[in-house]
Amino acid sequence: MPRTPESAPKAQKTMYVLDTNVLIHDPNALLNFEEHDVIIPMTVLEELDGLKSGKQSVAADCRQAIRTIDRLLGDASPKDIEKGVPIVRAKMAKPLGTLSILMSTEHTGNHSLPEHLNDNKIINTLAALQERHKSRDIILVSKDINMRLKARGFGVEAQDYQNDQLVDDIDLLPKGYIEFPNSFWDTIAKVETQQREGVTEHILKREGELAKLNINEFVLDEQGFIGRAVNITDTQVVIRDLHQHDLMNEEVWGLVPRDIYQAMALNLLLDPDIHLVNLTGSAGSGKTILALAACIEMTVASKLYKRIITTRSTQGLDEDIGFLPGTEAEKMEPWLGAIVDNLEALHEDDENMTASVDYILSKVPLHFKSMNYIRGRSFQHSLIIIDESQNLTPHQIKTIITRAGNGSKVICLGNLAQIDTPYLSALSSGLTYMTERFKNFGHGGHIHLQGVPRSLLAEFAEANL
Repeated sequence: MPRTPESAPKAQKTMYVLDTNVLIHDPNALLNFEEHDVIIPMTVLEELDGLKSGKQSVAADCRQAIRTIDRLLGDASPKDIEKGVPIVRAKMAKPLGTLSILMSTEHTGNHSLPEHLNDNKIINTLAALQERHKSRDIILVSKDINMRLKARGFGVEAQDYQNDQLVDDIDLLPKGYIEFPNSFWDTIAKVETQQREGVTEHILKREGELAKLNINEFVLDEQGFIGRAVNITDTQVVIRDLHQHDLMNEEVWGLVPRDIYQAMALNLLLDPDIHLVNLTGSAGSGKTILALAACIEMTVASKLYKRIITTRSTQGLDEDIGFLPGTEAEKMEPWLGAIVDNLEALHEDDENMTASVDYILSKVPLHFKSMNYIRGRSFQHSLIIIDESQNLTPHQIKTIITRAGNGSKVICLGNLAQIDTPYLSALSSGLTYMTERFKNFGHGGHIHLQGVPRSLLAEFAEANL
């Protein structure tokens, strides 16, 4: 959202009118408009009132938004609310900006939208407000694309709520590695190499491309060198030398990486010091099968973890998983079919695949959990796989990650090109948010997997359909 310079005169302060979906998306959104005036239409309050009942996450966000509005308005009189109540963000902080409630006014005349829809009521109210304050900039803030289009078509300026976007372009999101053409060492003027306990580390000056390197990201070139940044300061970076041959031949539960990107992903997945791994990439890049193979290896073979917990976003914004007979696992199984499919793929060469899968499921404590039942729990010594995490909001991602107890590891899988949830884009997805927020976390890592060879049919369909 554009910000008016602090030096601007008061008359130029922008009036931001918030839509309901903005307050549901971020209940504290009205605190993020600095010195500008924030306006809540009466229709929005009515919609919040209609959605506040229930145990769903949407209802909880509505109640939080209502509490925030009530706290900011305090004991203000109706006249003060109409005029605008100063927004106090902290006890000792000076008020910045104002909050007011906009009464719904019946917009009569030829130039008005039909009042049978709440969206139309809000737009008509804004148009009337615009007529009263012709010298002020009035902007509707909404996560609904169609609402913004309707408003702009009606002559009202509209913008998306972008306070939750940490990057302006998805291409700016870290991939988890930096590739150098030819030789990496041709770009290095000075290096200090140390060897201890069979580990080789290179201490390099942090400049050029290395200045963009984050902790636990990889460096690779066309000559076969590959290393991982294990320590970064303002002036230097320490890169641990990894042998490409060893990485490519690392067998995990019968699975061997197909390319160097999968090898880097396995390196992060199998590292007990890495507590958070994000794997992104297109369909068929191997996200799920790599995560599953690594998890089985670490629970059955090395016994570093006690159980595997898998969850994902279900349809209906995780409002419920139904009340039909069946256990939580049975209800979640259709949603987590990808996990079962990849489990079968890991054992497709066995004499009896079904028997092998049943054996694994009996030996491995693999639990299918609904996001509904994760709140308030803490999982100790667990591997938590979050599938389809691109469909989660930053708030939902935070809810799951904060459930990770002592000795647990969280693995997030997702494809930012396949977002099925309303009001989310590749830039505002919880997966994007978390990747950007955790890029400097010393115990976290991120890898963007490249597409691997798929069937001729799949490749033709992707290219031509």
